[in-house]
Amino acid sequence: MKYSPILLLVFLTFSCNNSKEKATSTDSKINSGISSDTPKLDLEQANALAELPLNCINTEYPNRLSQTLGSHEDLKQPNELHPAFYGCFDWHSAVHGHWSLVSLLKLFPNIDNAEGIKQKLLNNISKEKIEAEVEYFHGKHNKSYERAYGWAWLLKLAEEIHTWDDDTARLLENNLKPLTNLIVEKYIEFLPKLNYPQRVGTHTNTAFGLSFAYDYAETLNHEALKINIKNRAMFFYLKDVNCPMSWEPSGSDFLSPCLEEAALMKRLLSATDYKSWFEAFLPQLKDKNFQLEVGVVSDRTDGHLVHLDGVNFSRAWSLNKIAKGLPEYEHLTYIANQHINYSLPSLVGDSYEGGHWLGSFAIYALNSTIE
Repeated sequence: MKYSPILLLVFLTFSCNNSKEKATSTDSKINSGISSDTPKLDLEQANALAELPLNCINTEYPNRLSQTLGSHEDLKQPNELHPAFYGCFDWHSAVHGHWSLVSLLKLFPNIDNAEGIKQKLLNNISKEKIEAEVEYFHGKHNKSYERAYGWAWLLKLAEEIHTWDDDTARLLENNLKPLTNLIVEKYIEFLPKLNYPQRVGTHTNTAFGLSFAYDYAETLNHEALKINIKNRAMFFYLKDVNCPMSWEPSGSDFLSPCLEEAALMKRLLSATDYKSWFEAFLPQLKDKNFQLEVGVVSDRTDGHLVHLDGVNFSRAWSLNKIAKGLPEYEHLTYIANQHINYSLPSLVGDSYEGGHWLGSFAIYALNSTIE
């Protein structure tokens, strides 16, 4: 049967609208049983979340090195290659596991075994061990190691230590400084060479890496790093419109490409410029009835499928960043709350596949509700 152009256009329009209505209905149905109340990080929860990094920062195996071998001489034990950050399955998870402990100590000085946690931090982030970490990055095959996800978390750890008013923090900051400075140098060297951003939902997402690096640069007033980040972000993202949120998440995402970009630009633009940019970038989010289905995890013992708990936490911190100071987007905080409340109850006592890293995501998301 042939359709006239007008009838075909009507049919396609109806079909698209009907699909959108079904998607919205589905989103609403899946999220309907999830509380939109603001989750709070209290002392009891902090003690529980602290157990996750405490149980892994000195756990060497299983371990994913992501190592390029130059010769048989590079075959060494993880704690020889990375004496500071060898635990928690991989380097970046070890780094943000240490960030988790610093963040919790800052918020809750009376957390269980606070002195013991400080001693663990001092033992791992010692002057000698950080010198060995720096040496690894100078290796011929390691110049792009952990670019830029691990780099971003290292700077987030440095920022957290810098803003912690404690004698332990001053020792840790001094010990970590050579590696912090090296990562800053690597960002400044690399960013002008990056012609295209990576718009993915996993480790190499450019917007995520730039966001955490910018937070560090702003907190420590590092002008050169701030300028480099802003220049590249404007080049990459300023003209972006209509980000395809309906394509998210992919099957093993733990970041939202659209929301990470939007949260980065919120850091860089004035409120007036940001509102204009954001309305063009994600126009549907201004609708107070906007729904966003949580990332549904089917198997938390699968190291990739459990990533979707991560996407829930990272969506939450991005949505809260976007909504801050913009009353017309206050409804996004309720969506953020639902995303946290869906994944938070499953963290403690769950499998190592998620437990070695998700605590950091949960803490950062919870922190975003009080900023």
